[in-house]
Amino acid sequence: MEPADEKRIDKWLWSVRVFKTRSLAADACKKGRVTINDTQVKPAKDVRIGDTVTVRKPPVVYTFKVLGIPSNRVGAKLIATYLENITPQSELDKLNPDFMAFSGIRERGAGRPTKKERRTLDEIKGASSFIDDWDED
Repeated sequence: MEPADEKRIDKWLWSVRVFKTRSLAADACKKGRVTINDTQVKPAKDVRIGDTVTVRKPPVVYTFKVLGIPSNRVGAKLIATYLENITPQSELDKLNPDFMAFSGIRERGAGRPTKKERRTLDEIKGASSFIDDWDED
């Protein structure tokens, strides 16, 4: 089967393994987490070769350039022929466990924080975490 010139964005995101299922890709589109060329799209919007697709998957905002349109879901080794990951390194650093704030403040075996310690930690972290605001629904 020959690859097409365009494909629905939810099918493309699923076929290049950005999302595990097509329904997860469609839900992300409906929630406004997927953009094509800086325009929010619905799941039925067609993606074409050369488009820039941005996907917000907390805590990272991924950016991909469309290099090809596969006819079916492709294996992990073939993904590079269909997309180019142009996500900035600053976004990819958010996946590093050392980046996650306060992962090692409390010593192992110290137990739960007291009310005073909890308030101090909340004050240091700020009232809202950078992950808390991803789901506005």
